[in-house]
Amino acid sequence: MEQRHLGRTGLRVSRIGLGTLTWGRDTDEHDAADMLKAFWEAGGTLVDTADVYGDGEAEYLLGQLMDGLVPRRDLVISTKAGSVPDPDRRVDGSRGHLLAALDASLARLGTDHVDLWHVHAYDPATPLEETLQALDLAVSSGRARYAGVSNFCGWQLAKAATWQLAAPGARTRLAGAQMEYSLLQRGVEREVLPAALDLGLGLLPSSPLGRGVLTGKYRHATPTDSRGASEQLAPFVEPYLDDTATRIVDAVTTAADGLAVTPLQVALAWVRDRPGVAAPIVGARNAQQLAAALSVEALSLPDEICRALDDVSAPVHRYPDHDWSTL
Repeated sequence: MEQRHLGRTGLRVSRIGLGTLTWGRDTDEHDAADMLKAFWEAGGTLVDTADVYGDGEAEYLLGQLMDGLVPRRDLVISTKAGSVPDPDRRVDGSRGHLLAALDASLARLGTDHVDLWHVHAYDPATPLEETLQALDLAVSSGRARYAGVSNFCGWQLAKAATWQLAAPGARTRLAGAQMEYSLLQRGVEREVLPAALDLGLGLLPSSPLGRGVLTGKYRHATPTDSRGASEQLAPFVEPYLDDTATRIVDAVTTAADGLAVTPLQVALAWVRDRPGVAAPIVGARNAQQLAAALSVEALSLPDEICRALDDVSAPVHRYPDHDWSTL
């Protein structure tokens, strides 16, 4: 699998990442082991998790599989901290919480460091410089090799990255930003992606298959074994089952038929090769689903197909997202 630099850093990652959102909950240890081994054998290196996935079980399961199944040195482990199961405060970006969460993640993973550590979301109740200081301390102490953010909007990302760049050597340059990005969700193109490109951050798209909808499996009904039929994840899928999504999925299916490939391959190749993207994170539930995603490695979409998909899924960009003189 092709390797790419994450932004303007020396960190190289496989251009497809393996997500672990369902590990320890819908994906058991046997399926997780099969996926991790298949991913590694295909040349994959980037494995993404978070301290809240499966209430920590995803990290624990990944830790159990490392070394015994796949050498730790061959993987780029990415995890996140900051999300909390508190209905009154969904995000805690305080220095104390973040560093304690990192220590707990390392214990579950059974390693002394993670390769990439993200703040899971912006915390308006904590000064941003305090949140970012936690990243500096994590890197300076060796507990994290690189740092990034997740789910930051454009101004939040630009402010954070600029703050870090203002004191080179003393503060840790942000390496990447993990954001939802797909043909069904192109909101990052308004301000987040331009900021990331300008500031040298690599984009790691989550839900690159539109929460599974872009595979086409929901076109006629909801499969009983799908996320859309899961009590926990049905609300996650539902926003992408509207008329707009249907029109885009139909276009993806048409393109796939013309290329003699699958809708999954078309949708994943599209986002993988967008400007600024380092590696989409694919959250398969079993080895069969992962194999379908890994098969995209040999596919590059023709320019005319990309233009057609761009047109049918184009978000509305108006003032002040673009140069005002063009409006």
